[in-house]
Amino acid sequence: MSVSRILLGLLEPHSQHGYVLRRRYDEWFGNSRPLKSAQVYATLGRLDRDGLIDLTGVASGVGPDRRVYAITEAGVGELDRWLDEPEVPEVTSSRRVLFAKVLIALSSGRPAEPMLDRQRHAHLDRMRELRAQRQAGDLLTQLDADFEMYHLDADLKWIDGAAARLARLAALVSRVDDAEKESR
Repeated sequence: MSVSRILLGLLEPHSQHGYVLRRRYDEWFGNSRPLKSAQVYATLGRLDRDGLIDLTGVASGVGPDRRVYAITEAGVGELDRWLDEPEVPEVTSSRRVLFAKVLIALSSGRPAEPMLDRQRHAHLDRMRELRAQRQAGDLLTQLDADFEMYHLDADLKWIDGAAARLARLAALVSRVDDAEKESR
């Protein structure tokens, strides 16, 4: 997720200081990984350096003074580009690991089916947690839970498809291993 682009988007409606930006980010996007204050201020520093935001003032109050930032025209242009650009669909590293585990298990002569069963149960447990969050949560929580649940559902379909092909996949992996042994 592009923290810098999200901060630009949060700044577009009106000038704000880092504390408010961090709170809004965590409120909307922090379910999986809240931002650290240092990351917010480092990102704001880079955005300022790159001319995408400007320091417009310093707000006094309880605690240290707070720098107030506003998005620039260049920042609005960058935000427009980011919003218009489709995200490249890609498989996350955790999903690649599952694929790798199946192949390594079969290549080493271990059964992959128990591992797939355990993964299926872990996915189903996570889906139950998400259903509970969705039922108890506000609209943002519901939408975020739906996003993850749909991806977990796709993973479950892959797990079922892989399980149905394990015998053929094991034979293929064995042939590749045998061919490599012969070439030595």
